[in-house]
Amino acid sequence: CVGIAPTKTLAKVANRTAKKDLARGGVCLLDTEEAQTDALSKLALDDIWGIGGRLAPKLVALGITTPLELRAADPVMIRQRFNVVLQRTVLELKGIACLDLERDSPDSKTICSARSFGRAVERFEELAEALTTYVSRSAEKLRRQGLAAAAIAVLVSTNRHKPEEPQYHATRHVRLTIATADTARLIRAALWGLREIYRPGVRYKKTGILLLDLAPAGSVQGSLFLRPDDRRRVELMGAIDAINRRYGRDRVRFAGTGLARGWKLKAEFHSPRYTTRWDELLRV
Repeated sequence: CVGIAPTKTLAKVANRTAKKDLARGGVCLLDTEEAQTDALSKLALDDIWGIGGRLAPKLVALGITTPLELRAADPVMIRQRFNVVLQRTVLELKGIACLDLERDSPDSKTICSARSFGRAVERFEELAEALTTYVSRSAEKLRRQGLAAAAIAVLVSTNRHKPEEPQYHATRHVRLTIATADTARLIRAALWGLREIYRPGVRYKKTGILLLDLAPAGSVQGSLFLRPDDRRRVELMGAIDAINRRYGRDRVRFAGTGLARGWKLKAEFHSPRYTTRWDELLRV
């Protein structure tokens, strides 16, 4: 759905209206005060972007029970009673733009890759294959943003929808000696963590990793005994990423990711990818 309005907060209102009102065909334009008033009159106070379950009761205690009453509130009073963030929300509802659009995506704080298996997995080797695959994909995202990870968390879990089976959920945090974006080093750390939490005889349904403590790769500082990723390894990882971008995912990959991948999530009924695949476009 698409919502269009003079401010970011009103655009959120327009987007919500477009989703709820099927007659609009997924598009809502709030370019006049009358249209904005009509849209706000149909929403609850906590439907407004930034008004959560804790803030709404405090506003109600002041006699502000609807989005229209919030729009009519005195911005100076709102700032005195609450904070400048809520004051900006009030001004945005009035049509005064206070929130800039993000022109550049901020750096990720964490990078996660986790999937459920197509079938239950018990063997350590299959868990290691899946984990190695997920680390490889996360490391590629890491390098694409020019970041390095100083820690990694490994998680495993069983199928909670089968309570008759033994349940087990575990997470292991692994601190790296120095931040890195090298897939091989990240794989070694992840597999070490997996060995620490693996239990034989358990039917696992999911595994994954979380890259933590991310920082710009160019600012990683070494010491007398520790060095950041050397130039040859950086160039090698860059070459692998370039080949996979050009010829397709996993054209060049670590052998530890496996070949058959019997654990892979089943996806025989994918929705058509009309916007990203030429061969899946509708034919009339």
